Amino acid sequence: MSHYYIACDLGADSGRVMLGHLDKGRLELEEVHRFPTGSSRVFGTLRLNVQRIFGELKIGLKKVADRNLKPESLSVDSWGVDYVLFNSKNPQLSVPFQYRDARTDATYERALKKATPEMIFENTGTQFMSINTLYQFVDDLENNPEVIALADQFLNIGDYLNYLFCGVARAEESIASTTQIYNPRTRAWSRELIELFGFKEAMFPGIVPSGSVLAPLLPDIASETHLEEVEVVATCTHDTGCAVAAVPAEGDDWAYLSSGTWSLAGVELPEPLINPAVLAANFTNESGFEGIARFLKNTPGMWLLQESKRTWGIRGIDLTYDEIDRLAAEAEPLRSIIYPSAARFLKPDQMPEKIQSYCAETGQHVPETPGQIARAAMEGLALSYRHVLEEICALTGRTIRKLHIVGGGSKNLLLNQLAADATGCTVITGPVEATAIGNVLIQAIALGHLKSLDDLRKTVRASFPVITYEPNAATAKTWEDAYERYKGFTVMS
Repeated sequence: MSHYYIACDLGADSGRVMLGHLDKGRLELEEVHRFPTGSSRVFGTLRLNVQRIFGELKIGLKKVADRNLKPESLSVDSWGVDYVLFNSKNPQLSVPFQYRDARTDATYERALKKATPEMIFENTGTQFMSINTLYQFVDDLENNPEVIALADQFLNIGDYLNYLFCGVARAEESIASTTQIYNPRTRAWSRELIELFGFKEAMFPGIVPSGSVLAPLLPDIASETHLEEVEVVATCTHDTGCAVAAVPAEGDDWAYLSSGTWSLAGVELPEPLINPAVLAANFTNESGFEGIARFLKNTPGMWLLQESKRTWGIRGIDLTYDEIDRLAAEAEPLRSIIYPSAARFLKPDQMPEKIQSYCAETGQHVPETPGQIARAAMEGLALSYRHVLEEICALTGRTIRKLHIVGGGSKNLLLNQLAADATGCTVITGPVEATAIGNVLIQAIALGHLKSLDDLRKTVRASFPVITYEPNAATAKTWEDAYERYKGFTVMS
């Protein structure tokens, strides 16, 4: 039987409304509407226009309706950590901050004086990053107490948009697990952290498992978009949860890399792995579909190239990503490399200069051209993949032979080959649209059209091609030497 679903897929730069068509064990996916989602600077802060995003999603739904199709469900997925505060009378109490805003830099340090890292990690199993919801909440309590006083609840971005569509306010597990206030062992909010930091417990929404049917579209939304009898589903509201579900893998000798603005590399475990060694390595335990623990590390990804491209464009150097990749391929290999997780690379603006200054401070050749700068960034990313995979093997006892790269970053052919060369793994790329695919097929499971995660991945393998990259044995020694240099850089900030 044939079924249609709508995936509202929100990334840090752009959002899409995607139409999925499942028929006879194969999925077809089509982009119906695309729009920008990026933050805006308001009085020196970075803010999100969530209501504009909601309006764009409704435009996409209307475009689907114009085709006279009958989609059975929809779901929104988004990045993690950011959130909206609201109450019963006001659907949005303030303009939400974007996670790269500098407000949590100082808050993060103060929070770790109030609660030890050991205590926070024992309760959450979450990687420490100043952008996490926990530290944004602490900042709100300190600097926006009047807004917190008015708030009935918060919801992370994807959950909030599902709420606007159907009127049911729930936190889905995968995105709740990005907050560093969620306990993956109890699968509930951490009461210890809520009490310690003085958060209002009533603000924390009920949690539902990935793949939960919430409610039908609200009547006014159905009327506005001309869509009837459409269920809103909380799939994996966290985009990485959807992407990992769509990895077309088999066996247990593989790791995944969700490659987008961030690089999220990890493995699936039957339960969270929380111990002092994991804390020391700064890994995280996020929740995945069917209760799987996504054991991973979150590091900068295509952000380095996105910000460099944006800066060059402001200066009149308009390059497409294909042109940047070509220039990087022509540049001298392993001339200059960076440690992508260095603090300077996490904030926006002047990324080419940051890469240049890093190379100068580490005694390397300073990249001068866009091709040299992009190559330094890509080789740093590839080496960071190796570093994370080695840590995963040491912490879990796994042997990793294959690295599945999914998401928009998997379109970068040069980076894919560099990843194979740096890690020594067979790299398998695709599908590019893993997030939207996972979103759609989890909806199919929620509605009873597919049975399980195994069924989902079987459908992905039957529907979308992959590309395989093998490491180049001739350059193995050169990469070993580069990795030794890279490890010396990891102590720099």
